[in-house]
Amino acid sequence: MSRFTFAKGNAEKVLALPVYALGALASMVVPRRRDHWVFGCGSGVGEGALALFLEARRDNPDLHLTWLARNTRDDADAARLGIPTVRLTSWRGFWRTLRAEVLVVTHGFGDVNRFGTRGGFIVQLWHGIPLKLIHLDSPATVRSPILPNSRLVKAALRTLYRGAARSIRLFPAASATAAARLRTAFALPADRVVVTGDPRDDVLSQGTAAERATTARALLATRLGLPPLASHTRIVMHAPTWRDGAIDPVIPTTADWDAIAEYLHLADAILVLRPHPLSVGDYGDGPLVSDRIMLLGSDLQPDITPVLPAIDTLVTDFSSIAYDYALTDGEILYLAPDVATYSASRGLYEQYERFSGGYEVSTWRELLTLLDLRDRDALWRDTLRAHTVNVAATHHTFRDGANTVRVYTEIVSRLKGTV
Repeated sequence: MSRFTFAKGNAEKVLALPVYALGALASMVVPRRRDHWVFGCGSGVGEGALALFLEARRDNPDLHLTWLARNTRDDADAARLGIPTVRLTSWRGFWRTLRAEVLVVTHGFGDVNRFGTRGGFIVQLWHGIPLKLIHLDSPATVRSPILPNSRLVKAALRTLYRGAARSIRLFPAASATAAARLRTAFALPADRVVVTGDPRDDVLSQGTAAERATTARALLATRLGLPPLASHTRIVMHAPTWRDGAIDPVIPTTADWDAIAEYLHLADAILVLRPHPLSVGDYGDGPLVSDRIMLLGSDLQPDITPVLPAIDTLVTDFSSIAYDYALTDGEILYLAPDVATYSASRGLYEQYERFSGGYEVSTWRELLTLLDLRDRDALWRDTLRAHTVNVAATHHTFRDGANTVRVYTEIVSRLKGTV
């Protein structure tokens, strides 16, 4: 299966330039219809786009809301929620995008029909607080298979990205820290990047901690095809980041899988593997070694955020999932064998040691030692949780479950011209 990389994506953009031009011409003569909104999400029917869709539908039934679906999975997931869909790459998808007043995306303009976005009120919800440099801040963004070392090609791609980013009318942010990163990444003025909280994180703040954990554990068991999970069973999740087409360096060896299985048996724990949707590499050997090792791919659960309250310990590397998970006050361990090379090639918004608290390790054996220490030492658990609390306090301004309402109110106010 062909995986997305920045180079591949940029090549497709260059080849599609004539279609972009036609779409731009169409936007000059086709008026947008007031109160028509379209929504899309690169990971499926979920994340902040779904939260915002449901809030808009609740507040104003007169709005004409459409979800732009990528595939039959999106159609089915939307249908269960009573959400009308149109295929985003179809003629109708182009027309709905071209006519809509508001366009809501979470990854890029391709979440809706990218050729019909010009002139719309684009709300870019993004898909997490960035740790690694993104968009205009990252040299990886302008990689191209066409004259890969050409400064002219890179400059042209940067100009295209900058021009597209200027059309974003509202970019919600989780905190002032996140807002500062997003402003430079998308070259946006301060008034377009607003600290409202991230709509996709409301599920991590609504209700009590016990209610959130119960709901999340039930969802996780259902997705994994398991009976209800016993309350004493610890759940560890491993969620590495995407490496732009490179193989994940944290895939366990045969010896690692055996050691992991032994630890899980002794600790009465399960390990949930959550590779990035674009991950390269095979984690399939793990479930063959032990029934306590399970794979939760994006095909089973596209939006991972609702599952996070079920997780007792998160293991990650550079993924923004750590920022979301911090809202659960759970424990985070960091398995990152390539800190130096990844930081140099991709770049980070903060020193990795600050992000990890200095607790990162580079091998599964070291990680299992930390997990065992966590099980035996209450002070170590408290230390881990204190770091999590600090991450949440630094990167989330709101924890009231009302992020979506704030974003929706901001959109409506701007459409009315009161902001």
